[in-house]
Amino acid sequence: MTTASDLRSGKTHRDENFPVASWIIHPRHRALILAFYNFVRTADDIADHATLPAEEKLRYLDLMEAELLGNGDTQKEAVNLRRAFAERGMAPRHALDVLVAFRMDVTKLRYENWDDVIDYCRYSAMPVGRFMLDVHGESTSTWTASDALCAGLQINNHLQDCAKDYKNLNRVYLPRDALDASGATVEMLGEAKSPPPLLKCLRGLAVRTAAVLDESKSLAAEVKDFRLGLEIGVIQAFADRIVNMLKVRDPLSERVHLSPIELLLHSLGGMASETARRATGRRSGSKSAAGA
Repeated sequence: MTTASDLRSGKTHRDENFPVASWIIHPRHRALILAFYNFVRTADDIADHATLPAEEKLRYLDLMEAELLGNGDTQKEAVNLRRAFAERGMAPRHALDVLVAFRMDVTKLRYENWDDVIDYCRYSAMPVGRFMLDVHGESTSTWTASDALCAGLQINNHLQDCAKDYKNLNRVYLPRDALDASGATVEMLGEAKSPPPLLKCLRGLAVRTAAVLDESKSLAAEVKDFRLGLEIGVIQAFADRIVNMLKVRDPLSERVHLSPIELLLHSLGGMASETARRATGRRSGSKSAAGA
């Protein structure tokens, strides 16, 4: 029998735009975080599988949910996460929320407006940040800024991969009204280089994403855990650099991902900035809702 593991793309936590259970995070949290990541990565790969029929994708996602909730032991990522949650006395709510997004990926190929995209982020990205905060025992008052950071990261990814998502999956996260307002069409995503109307749309969305990321700047200061604060500083540095690239580059024809040296430099810069902020007691950024 094919298992969910067999449908993995081969992508691991080392291939993401942001650190996952890096050495910055306290070792006591890493096993749970990696179990959560592997569950989410597997479900994501199922939803994005190039040849698996939609009904089969939904069946596997349902199976992963069932086994996460204790109904079966055939899908190792679900079983491992279920056991990790049990060891920490944590509920699976955030993992269940993410599965909602992956079902949307299977059944919903177009998004009408910005609010529609933010609603997707509420399930695809925001639960991941909330999970990390819960793992570290942080207050739910940190969720607002975390939601903004996670939404910004998600939309960055949508913009970076807009051509690949269209060509490989016929999936378009760019809001239909934003495309229309710029005079762009979905079919332009199939070009080797963005025509001017599409480039206008993409850059406008990058500017809007930067504004969402601005709403997250208070997060590192709000969390109590020093190591988590450093990790957030690194993630914020990555997100800011990527969105700045998206403001001026064409994701259809130019590099909009961080190189290994950029990852290193922005990691060091993010950690240094957050360490200095904590040492001086400064607070940073605003505190309001993503997409508000």
